[in-house]
Amino acid sequence: MLRALILLLLALSAFAQNVCDIARQVDRRYNNLQSMESNFTEIYRGPGGMNRTESGTLYLKRSGKMRWDYREPRPKLFLSDGRTAWFYVPGEQQARKTSVKKLEDLRSPIRYLLGKTKLQKEFAALSLAPDVKPLDAADIVLRGVPKGTEDRIDQVLLEITPDRRIRRLVIEEADGATTEFRFTDQKENVPIADSRFRFTPPAGVQTVEATDLAQ
Repeated sequence: MLRALILLLLALSAFAQNVCDIARQVDRRYNNLQSMESNFTEIYRGPGGMNRTESGTLYLKRSGKMRWDYREPRPKLFLSDGRTAWFYVPGEQQARKTSVKKLEDLRSPIRYLLGKTKLQKEFAALSLAPDVKPLDAADIVLRGVPKGTEDRIDQVLLEITPDRRIRRLVIEEADGATTEFRFTDQKENVPIADSRFRFTPPAGVQTVEATDLAQ
């Protein structure tokens, strides 16, 4: 019995160490980047059978700059220059705007992926998720809960590639909704002008202050 307990404790220790190592390697990869460009697919599954799939290109740049260019099924824009965030659908008469400090959006934490990544500090109870099937058999899936969001997010799954890129994020909310982001064709340290992260509403478009920029 004692021997079995010792083996279990050793296994748990190795399990925890493996998670620490993976998290540090992911941190190191993204914290060494100045910019990144990636194709993305966003899959939303909501209560009542609601489903939505969208895709486009994500641009990230230090410090806290982020731009989501949605192309399919319709053009949309969500961006932040590190201080102000905007959401706009071409052709509409309103553009929503808010301070990033007040922003409540599932995409928002991704803006800090470059330069400030510390997975173990950002997620409570970060652990391996062997029960979750990865998109690629060579990948590892981690699970955790972003600190400070426990009231609305049940858990987040992070699928990590062998070279420690984040291939997929799955956010499971307390109301049963799930938002999944898949990232492909990631390009590191590409030149991206700061102007790509600034937005000026087109003529005739009204600016509306809002903390929720959800689609």
